[in-house]
Amino acid sequence: QVQLVESGGGSVQAGGSLRPSCAASGYTYNRNCMAWFRQAPGKEREGVARIATGSGNTYYADSVKGRFTISRDSRKKELYLQMNTLQPEDTAIYYCAASDGFCPAVLSPSSRVKFGYWGQGTQVTVS
Repeated sequence: QVQLVESGGGSVQAGGSLRPSCAASGYTYNRNCMAWFRQAPGKEREGVARIATGSGNTYYADSVKGRFTISRDSRKKELYLQMNTLQPEDTAIYYCAASDGFCPAVLSPSSRVKFGYWGQGTQVTVS
């Protein structure tokens, strides 16, 4: 059974940085895709970034490109999201997600169905 445990959210002023992490267990970090989604109040859950765990190929939503960096440590089975220059519109619950299959080329609204494993979410608040 795949387990995803998130930590590292919090409150920060605009322009600040946070680096939430996601610890994965219960599966081999191979031929897999991991991603960060976020959901703000009154909005649908949206894809933020994803990484192919085998190749390291990454994708970022336009809203975060250049500010956020997704990375992973395969040996430690951890996923990270370095978030710099945070803005109030980044306020949301951030979710770690994993897929048994290959990564989608991009994260679209329909991409959520490709990820069968989810963390509990961690709150990020930017004021």
